[in-house]
Amino acid sequence: MTRRPLIIGNASGFYGDRAAALREMLTGGPLDVLTGDYLAELTMLILGRDRLKNPGLGYAKTFPRQLEECLGLAHERGVRIVTNAGGLNPAGLADAVRALAAKLGIPASVAHVEGDDLMPYEDGALTANAYLGGAGITACLRAGADIVVTGRVTDAALVSGPAAWWFDWAPDDWDRLAGAVVAGHVLECGTQATGGNYSFFTRHDVRAPGFPLAEVCEDGSSVVTKHPGTGGVVSVGTVTAQLLYETQGVRYLGPDVTARLDTVRLLSVGADRVGISGVRGEAPPGTLKVGVTRIGGWRNEVVFVLTGLDIEAKEELVRAQLADALRDVAEVDWTLARTDHEDAATQETSSALLRLVVRDPSPDPVGRSLTAAAIELALASYPGFHVTAAPGPAQPYGVFTSAEVPAASVPHTAVLPNGTRLPVPPALAVPPALAAPQLSPAPPAPPAPTAPPGPTGPTRRGPLGALVGARSGDKGGDANVGVWVESDAAWAWLHATLTVDAFQALLPETAGLPVARHVLPHLRALNFTVPGLLGDGVASGHRFDPQAKALGEWLRARHTDIPVALLPAPEATP
Repeated sequence: MTRRPLIIGNASGFYGDRAAALREMLTGGPLDVLTGDYLAELTMLILGRDRLKNPGLGYAKTFPRQLEECLGLAHERGVRIVTNAGGLNPAGLADAVRALAAKLGIPASVAHVEGDDLMPYEDGALTANAYLGGAGITACLRAGADIVVTGRVTDAALVSGPAAWWFDWAPDDWDRLAGAVVAGHVLECGTQATGGNYSFFTRHDVRAPGFPLAEVCEDGSSVVTKHPGTGGVVSVGTVTAQLLYETQGVRYLGPDVTARLDTVRLLSVGADRVGISGVRGEAPPGTLKVGVTRIGGWRNEVVFVLTGLDIEAKEELVRAQLADALRDVAEVDWTLARTDHEDAATQETSSALLRLVVRDPSPDPVGRSLTAAAIELALASYPGFHVTAAPGPAQPYGVFTSAEVPAASVPHTAVLPNGTRLPVPPALAVPPALAAPQLSPAPPAPPAPTAPPGPTGPTRRGPLGALVGARSGDKGGDANVGVWVESDAAWAWLHATLTVDAFQALLPETAGLPVARHVLPHLRALNFTVPGLLGDGVASGHRFDPQAKALGEWLRARHTDIPVALLPAPEATP
């Protein structure tokens, strides 16, 4: 007998997301399971430092506070809660939830998943966590858990684990699991699926987007939507944008299944309802990703404000004046942001920002002695000298790296509500050569010529974003930029025109890096991965936009020649 769809929602996309979302989702409409994603690469570093100060911490401290006012609601409505807020200490958070339930007099059954923490890992590592799949979550729910707390699992596992429980899928139901993984990837970042951070945000009212949910069907297909009356929008565009977020290549590797993103099909099936179908799956790799954080050294920064005339000469002067103070610093980065305008109407718009960022293995060369040397120039440097903030001490910065370990070496364990410790075996990995025949080939993309053809008809030079949407993000030191268009004609042009060379010409910061282009024809999308753009990752503060969140918007703002026939018609003037 076919079981009805699983209604599963999201109430958190990161540690610090909207605190009221848990209540909003529980009261906004029907749900079977509510998930919360709290972990990111930077979060693991934050939790690692928390654990150093207090071994009893290491989890998202905001989650118990949110749950205190919502546990009764979840119990009344029969909603299961699954969250990775356990971070580095899922057992500790599970105990805190049990204590909270006892205090409130609510009979909540709590389980947790552990085994991802591989510390001690290597010299200098602050945290080391394997990315587990959803099978441990499935086991906890099968044992009757009302609340499941995990450590580091893949973000999509928060959805695929409950779906496998709900439908009793087998571990090798690759296509169904892949469909649930894709739904999980859409939900994992919360309101990014309902109009948040969306390129075409001016088309919709996205002032207060509601959180998303998915109706996952037994065959692995799903419908992404949101509770009635909540803000924002769910459209093919918003779902496409989230599918392209922080992915690398057409194979979306996971511990339970490899999802083929080049098979995903999207279809609007009603107001704020987008169907996801056709997802094909392959066996997972035999290894698990391990995220490792460590303290990379010490950093500091000073931002000088350069106002009015002779901006370049002012920059040259202050750099020369600090040359001696910077001689023994391991890493020095100067960046001039030309935010100034000629004949500006305000002082702020007449000013440019000169940013000095310094890093060193020791705090001394980049501490107060350096910032004091900068401030001592206040009456002896360029006219109008001032800085944006008072000088401060050196701060430690983190580094994120990833590695792989055999899946069989990681002690993935479901700790059931009665305390039973249930080992979770790794998914059966099949060599790609054997798994590939299970996949029906996708229709071919438009043929890629050896050189982009000249556009037919007249062109107009303007921003790429007049036609193209984009979503970008980070994976450690690497960035990705996904771009998509909304018509077949625009897709043929985009596929032929936006080559790797064209991409690097539009974004000169990527020149010299091994950029790769991946084609997703059903989504009318291209995904570019940019290894090394972000240095040692977000925690090191290597770049102005350390998580590449706005890299796609920079690309959309770059000008190129676009066929006039593809551009939206100008609005008529009354």
